[in-house]
Amino acid sequence: MSTARTPVAVIGGSGLYSLFELAVSANRTIPTPYGVVNVTEGALGGRPAVFLPRHGTSHSVAPHRIPYRANIWALASLGARAIISTAAVGAVDPAYPVGTLALPDQYLDRTRGRDDTFFDEDDVQHLPSADPFCPELREIAKPTTDKHEATVAVIPGPRFSTRAESVALRQAGAHLVNMTLYPEVPLAAELNIGTVTLAFVTDNDATPSDEPVTAERVFARLKAAQPRIIAAIEAIAAGIPDDYRARELIDPAAVARVLARPTR
Repeated sequence: MSTARTPVAVIGGSGLYSLFELAVSANRTIPTPYGVVNVTEGALGGRPAVFLPRHGTSHSVAPHRIPYRANIWALASLGARAIISTAAVGAVDPAYPVGTLALPDQYLDRTRGRDDTFFDEDDVQHLPSADPFCPELREIAKPTTDKHEATVAVIPGPRFSTRAESVALRQAGAHLVNMTLYPEVPLAAELNIGTVTLAFVTDNDATPSDEPVTAERVFARLKAAQPRIIAAIEAIAAGIPDDYRARELIDPAAVARVLARPTR
């Protein structure tokens, strides 16, 4: 008797807007309590997989407008137990040069006003968050990356940092800066989904440098790095055990109540 393989979800960051070949994939529209989400279903590493482009298929959704709760709820409703995500990041620490593929283990939330929990009604749950990314998935991902630890400061966006802000983020303990990992990561943890992120360093943020940060330069470097990033996603998906279960950080009954909410 064969063992059902863990469904994997991939959230594509800037520059990654599709993943599966058209001939072997299907588009689906998923209603959620927080709005409608469009995903593509296919396979990775011989197991069912679903792909969701974080910024839409044409990079039309700014970081502060991403429907984070809708995205994570949709993936959970499809049975996803593991999320592999990609993220474009700037470096505020020179130990992370441009072109580095890093594996974050911590984040610093510097966003404002984002809907960052499913438990904002009468059902109160407190999420343990000391180690926000799944340790098991991170071990699987380590061979695909250059740096195996990194703290990512998550800023509101869509603007890039000032030089003073870059210095302050480094002084606060950050190595990298990004606009989207919060609240995506803790929301997945609230539904007992494990996450791992491949963070590609596209620039030096606004640290003292002769090279100013521009969107054009960021997207050009992401495009050049896509083959490596996709190969890493495929390797991680293939390495996830058939019986993988994420850490149970929230009472499963509470998770079930969230997933039972009416959709719209």
